[in-house]
Amino acid sequence: MGYIIIMEVTNSEMMQRDLDVIWHPCTQMKDHETLPLIPIKSAKGVLLYDFEENAYIDAVSSWWVNLFGHANPFIGSKIKAQLDRLEHVLLAGFTHKPAVDLAHKLVVLTPKTLQKVFYVDNGSSAVEAALKMSYHYHLNLGKCKPVFLSLTNSYHGETIGALSVGDVSLYKETYEPLLIQNIQVPVPVDQTLQAAQAALETLEEYLKEKSNEIAAFIVEPLIQGAGGMHMYHPAYLKGARKLTQKYDVHLIADEIMTGFGRTGKMFACEHADISPDFMTLSKGLTGGYLPLSVVMTTAEVYQAFYCDYNEHKAFLHSHSYTGNPLACVAALATLEIFESQNILEQNEHKARYIQKEVEKFKALSNVKEVRQQGMVTAIELQGYESKERIGLRLYEYALSEGVLLRPLGHIIYFMPPYTIEKKEIDKMIQVAYEGIQQL
Repeated sequence: MGYIIIMEVTNSEMMQRDLDVIWHPCTQMKDHETLPLIPIKSAKGVLLYDFEENAYIDAVSSWWVNLFGHANPFIGSKIKAQLDRLEHVLLAGFTHKPAVDLAHKLVVLTPKTLQKVFYVDNGSSAVEAALKMSYHYHLNLGKCKPVFLSLTNSYHGETIGALSVGDVSLYKETYEPLLIQNIQVPVPVDQTLQAAQAALETLEEYLKEKSNEIAAFIVEPLIQGAGGMHMYHPAYLKGARKLTQKYDVHLIADEIMTGFGRTGKMFACEHADISPDFMTLSKGLTGGYLPLSVVMTTAEVYQAFYCDYNEHKAFLHSHSYTGNPLACVAALATLEIFESQNILEQNEHKARYIQKEVEKFKALSNVKEVRQQGMVTAIELQGYESKERIGLRLYEYALSEGVLLRPLGHIIYFMPPYTIEKKEIDKMIQVAYEGIQQL
């Protein structure tokens, strides 16, 4: 009797199979002629393992989604149990327990005026739905307000509407003929109260002049993620809420990245004690397991669409996998971990430890600034002509040392899963420090 020998797949073999057929996001594929693609075979906790059992600390939570570690047994068990009951059903004219239970939990958790939950599939789609909802709300009240207001340096996704209210120059230059009307006002230049007040003065000037055209003002509360982890003072949010109410403009809080504990509170809006008209949530919502997003809004907005069928006021937006039961169960499990394990308090201790450990970066001549908000820490470099190339060099160095960093140009940042331990924090920070030293 012969034996079948099963050969293990190597990293290089899997990389080549990938490059033969896959076009990756946010990637210039030509880079992979020299830059190795890292194929991941498995993951556990904060560690990713490739096909040759090399381990990498996931210091960026796999694009900011993973909260409680990879292969979390509690979340996994909930999804497996749901899989045998109901994998999916349309959410038009039908419903199911996971979607209902999750919606009720989100209404309790989010700011008090947010009473209605609209399920979508991903962050960009949630932003699209919120923009459409705001415009359509005004239209239902007899007002045509086709313009949106957003902040400079912002990012809200990559579908057409989401791109329109973002400020990524490369995207906007390429797709400009396709974009909807948008006005941008300056983001506060730093985290000081003075910067917030100066930016609010400019915001009011725009609202005073253009509010009859503007449907909504969309912001990333406290941290602009893809905008280099730029951070600003909560006073700006509080002032923006007052001004938008004064001038009859909706406030959309894009908490896709900042939601679920990243900033030190469950939602970034809590730092300013405000309730927006819309809140978009995704990423950490399912603990990084499955795609899901929601738009939270008020009973007032909901009521403007409540009508007889022939009045044509109903909201026009749908996705095939809206409110998927498996994703809803993952989200419910994620929220249960928050409830049972006092996560925000634990995060506060870890954030303070990280803050203390990154003090040494400030002494490096090529470091311009170190900033932090909760479990997000950013190190901004200076003195380089090619910011993208610097980031790439640091990315390659960190991988060689077993840490996944994905710099935003010249901005190095840490946004690890909340389950990260002290020894892993130490390694993550030390590898980044050594990489910056060697530039």
